[in-house]
Amino acid sequence: MDKRLLFSIIYLFSVFMSSVSQVLLKKSAMQPHESKLKEYLNIRVIAAYAIFFGSTLVTVFALRYVPMSQGYIFEATGYVYVGVLSVLFLKEKLSKRKLLGMALILAGAVVFGL
Repeated sequence: MDKRLLFSIIYLFSVFMSSVSQVLLKKSAMQPHESKLKEYLNIRVIAAYAIFFGSTLVTVFALRYVPMSQGYIFEATGYVYVGVLSVLFLKEKLSKRKLLGMALILAGAVVFGL
């Protein structure tokens, strides 16, 4: 497998994991907490920031082999991941407007990639 392809896949995975961390933070924010301290020091928040930190390190590592212009395209997929994960785990509705937005993001990424 070509190094650029391998690190592109790693980069996409990193963006996905960053999206997972955002959904975890939102899930935690939706829960009632006994105190301000427990609002910020609970397992979901700590896990979300650990995942986000790890995904940032992986992204920096992947950027050694992925051109920055391609990295912007991969970062844009995060909006789609967050949208889908929000529907699956936060029970949010996926409106026509959100679907159109996701389609425009992906179309823009494809056009930019060409």
